[in-house]
Amino acid sequence: MEGEAEIDRLPLDLLAHIFVLITSFTDLAQASGVCRKWKQGVEALRYAYSLKDLDISRSRWGCQITDIGLYRISLAKCISNLTSISLWGITGITDKGVVQLISRANSLQYLNVGGTFITDESLYAIANSCPHLKTIVLWSCRHVTENGLLVLVNSCRKLESINVWGTRVPVECFIALLTISPALKIKPKALPLNVDASMLPVL
Repeated sequence: MEGEAEIDRLPLDLLAHIFVLITSFTDLAQASGVCRKWKQGVEALRYAYSLKDLDISRSRWGCQITDIGLYRISLAKCISNLTSISLWGITGITDKGVVQLISRANSLQYLNVGGTFITDESLYAIANSCPHLKTIVLWSCRHVTENGLLVLVNSCRKLESINVWGTRVPVECFIALLTISPALKIKPKALPLNVDASMLPVL
């Protein structure tokens, strides 16, 4: 068709194969907004396995994601290959949706659930499903307790960094976490964790 852009002449399946090379959920979302055909190409990726980064944090979207949305995302073929998930600030989700999503994200290395209302139930699911987790952000997750954190750090042996700013967990818990994993970086750094090794509790 005269005046049609060359990329618009591509068959839908070929366009979808091109989009497979995009590993960022945010970039795919932007691509889907270009035109109807691109949107169809992105939708065809529901059966793709290459997506690695899922960022649906509040700052990126004008609407609130709910547990139903997380459930639908959990059915995508790429979930088991995701290495990074950000749910920062999504107050419309609960443990139910997070557990559904995380239980299939076995390759996860980075997780941001800061600013949500999750509880220890989500931490238990993360501990059971994410053996490769390296970084987790629990910023202002006021409903998690020391029990959940202990299970998480004890199970995720590759965990390198944990952000607990704004939680209601006592400092003694963080000392116990360092007993389990001495190299663990606990943020914020202002926490008074400079204690002698002899003071650490035996678990």
